[in-house]
Amino acid sequence: MTSRRSIAGAAALMALLAGCSHSGGKATLDLSAALPAQVPTGTVIRIGDPAIQADLQASGLDKELTDAGVRIEWANISGGPQSIQAFRGNKLDCGSVADIPSLFAAWTGTATKIVFQAVTVDPLKFPTYELGVAPGRHISSLADLRGKKIAYSAGQAQGALVLRVLQKAGLTQKDVQLIDMTSTGDTYMTALGGKAVDVAPLGTTQVATYLGKYPGSSAIATGIRDDASTLYCLTRAVQDPAKAAALKTYVGVRTKALLWQNEHPQEYAKAYLEGNQGLSPAAAQAYLDVHGKVGIPASWDAAQARLQATADLLAAEQDHRKLDVSTLADRRFEQVEAAAAGDRVVTGDAS
Repeated sequence: MTSRRSIAGAAALMALLAGCSHSGGKATLDLSAALPAQVPTGTVIRIGDPAIQADLQASGLDKELTDAGVRIEWANISGGPQSIQAFRGNKLDCGSVADIPSLFAAWTGTATKIVFQAVTVDPLKFPTYELGVAPGRHISSLADLRGKKIAYSAGQAQGALVLRVLQKAGLTQKDVQLIDMTSTGDTYMTALGGKAVDVAPLGTTQVATYLGKYPGSSAIATGIRDDASTLYCLTRAVQDPAKAAALKTYVGVRTKALLWQNEHPQEYAKAYLEGNQGLSPAAAQAYLDVHGKVGIPASWDAAQARLQATADLLAAEQDHRKLDVSTLADRRFEQVEAAAAGDRVVTGDAS
């Protein structure tokens, strides 16, 4: 006699395969099909999301993933260059990034989908970057950038920010000298301190260190929103029915982890800033002082509109093909995220 467990298992399998096509014996989930709810036994997703990994472990929310049958192979990877390289080597399914990597993945032939969007509450009060100014250079406004040497990395968020700053100032690339330079570690601070460049985008956590290290240096605000925060995944991972089910669970739990981070900043600092990033307690506190709370948007509309504007700007300024960014987001996960946040979603996109 067939057991109830066998019947339930068969039903779960049928639900998982609904909306799937089959090629070469492997099921492929249609991108318009409902996300499966049941995670098959043995499903593994490979994720580079170090801050959330620390949040989950510190908060105990990792148990929700385990209970749902989600197994994660964590990679200490974040940011565009690392994640795209790992995608191409088939070493990663998903990575935490700002918005620019999704564009460059598309432009360089790596198919990805955004499955998570977050915003900063009061983003102009808590910017991600300021413009560091080299010692002795008298730059107090964006208009003063004319003729200056500016550190520029085309494939990073800092590069896009530079182009947006020029646009806001009414300047073009011909009005300044863009110095190609990838931002890694203290590269930009060193370039500023040695006057190899006049201006460079610095993370707000770097600014105090920079000003203290180089007498006569300064920094100015951009007045531009720069708080994009996403999780993006290989399209083929989202099309895998088992991984899609696991990601549905992960997106919900990730939402809870970010809200936990808002409510437990000291625990977050201990677990991630000190434990993973190696910051001292004082440096971790300095980080918290300049970073606002994370908001879970009720809708992705505003974030997508900003991404489209950025894509259009980069296409024009960097000679890329035009992109319709609606093809880069898997908005089935939009409601998963919002449902997990419940009444703590932010409306108006925290602007």
